Amino acid sequence: MRQPGLRAYWVLITILWMGTPDEGLAEPVMGIGELDSLISQHLPQKDPRLTGKTLKNFVVNQSVGGSETTAFLIPGFENYDCGKCHQPEQLIQKAAGRMKRAIDALQKALPEIKQVPLRQYIIQPYSDALLQPGQLAHATFDTIRISPGSILIDTKAYGEATHLHETLHLTQAFLGHVNELEAYGLNIRSNPQFLILNYPYFAKVLEAFFIPDMDQILQTYFERGIREQSSVPREVQWFLDEYDGKTMARLSQAIKKMEPLLKEVSRLNREQPLQAAYWSDRTGVSSLLLEISAVKHLPLPELKVSDETKAWAFDVFNLQFDKDDNTRLGYVIDRRKEALMHLEYSKGPKDPAQRLALYFHYLKQRFLDDEGEIRLDVKNQNALTDYVNQKMGGIKSMMDRPGFTPVEQQAARNWISSIKKELSALEKAENP
Repeated sequence: MRQPGLRAYWVLITILWMGTPDEGLAEPVMGIGELDSLISQHLPQKDPRLTGKTLKNFVVNQSVGGSETTAFLIPGFENYDCGKCHQPEQLIQKAAGRMKRAIDALQKALPEIKQVPLRQYIIQPYSDALLQPGQLAHATFDTIRISPGSILIDTKAYGEATHLHETLHLTQAFLGHVNELEAYGLNIRSNPQFLILNYPYFAKVLEAFFIPDMDQILQTYFERGIREQSSVPREVQWFLDEYDGKTMARLSQAIKKMEPLLKEVSRLNREQPLQAAYWSDRTGVSSLLLEISAVKHLPLPELKVSDETKAWAFDVFNLQFDKDDNTRLGYVIDRRKEALMHLEYSKGPKDPAQRLALYFHYLKQRFLDDEGEIRLDVKNQNALTDYVNQKMGGIKSMMDRPGFTPVEQQAARNWISSIKKELSALEKAENP
């Protein structure tokens, strides 16, 4: 049964976290109907360049606390007659305020981040290969792209969590699932609904260590009805709808207990970015670093199986985790899921909690050394090199896309050079 007034409670939390509207900070949450009306007037348009037209940009430079001055752009402002309802200077002033708050919030949450390389902020009213339909925002190289509709969602529903998320992406060294895990780990601290909406990154840790009935919570959360014919994405509708207050309080308590794990993920992603990304992609487990961090910081779930069953289960996990098809051949197979299914339909324990407990006991044996520290070393250096080169190849392809700006071109070249140096250092350490 839902508790009334929960939305008002989260509005208060958002205001306490981001400030009050009178201070020019995050706006209060609004209803789905009103948000639908606003978004429907700001849906992504057709790229003018597809019809041979020239984009007309509006650009203003602002200082928002990044590593240098930021260029705020509205490409296509005149192409779409945006000036009938908006003054570009006011839109950019608001955008600069949002980014200043995002940078301040990020550095408060993660003091180790000293510089945020934000050189461009692009309000993009059209869809293209760099900001596709349905994509809230995208951080590339020293640049954040966001659509007008996404700005409405972020300011009027999410408490500017998207801006915080993308700002963190600007500071991350490499690519992959770990970046999203770290960024969503930052978002869930402001509102546990982000944990539910991005449950693949957190569900198994919650189920094994904090909330055994997590699957039931997910089911009841997502079974609530939504408006099918609405401009408001279904995730935003669920977010705005009232939900059980006791359940949300349980999730909030679990998030507090997960703080050491989230900090461990951030540390690993900064100290070993290539290895962290490789293992997440190789196993196909987007939440892998959080799960490894859990076995370092938390008491393991109790095992109630024989030593023989444990040894057999570990062999099953080894068989899956030793495969490198995901990184070598480009498959997307969740090796944890494959192993747990084998345990379920073979001679593994019938209790799903025990199967999950076996998985976490396995992670401790596989990824923790004798001192209890996490090791992400890759035995086959050639495999890691091939994986990193493949990722750099993808970035080179992105650089050829229309709309990739000179700022991004320069930052991408600098990034590739930095990653090559990092990879070379790892190769020398492996073969001194």
